[in-house]
Amino acid sequence: METALHQRIQTAGQQLAAVLGPVDTERISGEVEVFRLTIAGREELPIFITQADTQLLCICYVWTERDVRPETRMDLLEAMLDLNVAIPLSSFGRIGDKYLLYGALACDAGTDDLVQDLLALSDNAVDALEAMADYLQ
Repeated sequence: METALHQRIQTAGQQLAAVLGPVDTERISGEVEVFRLTIAGREELPIFITQADTQLLCICYVWTERDVRPETRMDLLEAMLDLNVAIPLSSFGRIGDKYLLYGALACDAGTDDLVQDLLALSDNAVDALEAMADYLQ
């Protein structure tokens, strides 16, 4: 069954595809409605989208604790804090042993706003991997 969120994500995916190339959207089964948006050429950085009470949450996992060189961990954490302000529409976070970038916008935000947030999050994830390469294995 297609929900309003699913329709919005499909539309956003089509608009992103016009800019970035092929985009695949997939609903992940579970108790909470979550969608995975995968951009061709960036398959290792899918974006997960869900709706909370008042926000759409967009999350991109960028690396795991195992990927961090132990001797650079503190420097990585400081660099993430320093970069957080400079990354438009995204913030660093961590869930368990997974580091991520995330963005949030109001549930009633328009499709253009959602597309802008998804595009920024995807670009920021690519940039974050490049910026943090010295700290990762």
